[in-house]
Amino acid sequence: MPEQSPSAAAATPSGPSPVLAEVVRSGFVEGRHRGSLVVLAADGSVERALGDVDAPVFPRSTNKPMQAAAILRAGLELTGERLALAAASHSGEGFHLDLVRTMLAEHGLTAEQLQTPPDLPLDPEEAEHYLAAGNVRDRLTMNCSGKHTAMLAACALNDWPLATYLEQDHPLQQLILDVVRTAGGEDVAHIGTDGCGAPLMSLSLTGLARAYRHFVLAEPGTPERRVADAMRAHPEYVAGTRRPDTWLMQALPGTLSKMGAEAVQALALPDGRALAFKIDDGATRTLGPVLARVLRELGVDDPVLARIEDVPLHGGGSRVGEIRAAF
Repeated sequence: MPEQSPSAAAATPSGPSPVLAEVVRSGFVEGRHRGSLVVLAADGSVERALGDVDAPVFPRSTNKPMQAAAILRAGLELTGERLALAAASHSGEGFHLDLVRTMLAEHGLTAEQLQTPPDLPLDPEEAEHYLAAGNVRDRLTMNCSGKHTAMLAACALNDWPLATYLEQDHPLQQLILDVVRTAGGEDVAHIGTDGCGAPLMSLSLTGLARAYRHFVLAEPGTPERRVADAMRAHPEYVAGTRRPDTWLMQALPGTLSKMGAEAVQALALPDGRALAFKIDDGATRTLGPVLARVLRELGVDDPVLARIEDVPLHGGGSRVGEIRAAF
């Protein structure tokens, strides 16, 4: 699949990004994580911007709701947990893998048709149990297997080629491209290859926040709203039982939240306020502290924020510091 390479001007901001998080050990700031962040008001206007929020970034798995909406537009009927899993970066827990197997069987597919790279469960505890049971890396265990299963099912329904479902010019991928453009309200400047092998469409952080706002405010019954509703109703299938996205959507009714690799996070509140940010160095350990800080500034007050922002540092088996927001 051909890839579009970003120009040097697009890849290099005009100046250094602001510090969004600090690494504090024994009272000493030993590291800093820079990035960019945008917050949209309920009417969709930019309320706050830190760093370059208009340059294209690869949203990674925060694109999954848009991919799932395109799968519905292709005619595949998915609801409930199945639709949530189609938009998931699942942890590889037993209930995730069981539903992937069920969905494959329901659509006459096999795990061998998945083009996900063989991988371990995303959740570290699940990966330990998985390896202790004598298992090896597998295509089905990879965190995107639910999305890939839904992609294959949509292709089978439409008699589209199964072997090339990840090619950029495949009808399904062209449909996804159209949904990304529409939801983000901007053109896709760059197309690359995601970790799972699927085409990866860029958006600016502003466009990404706009897309999540679009999903939560979409008319009931539309593909976008159906995806948002399924994710919010079954957040454990979107992430896992030990994941911040799950905790947030369980604790804050109506909230749509999804993280992506390389430290990308997008979230929309039910009233249309939305945010997106990316940490430049890809440190996902910063996501919880930064997200909790922004939500507090938006007036959210819930114990879940203390849960997601607590990222301790240890020394000699004891807590000696933390990752904290710094803006």
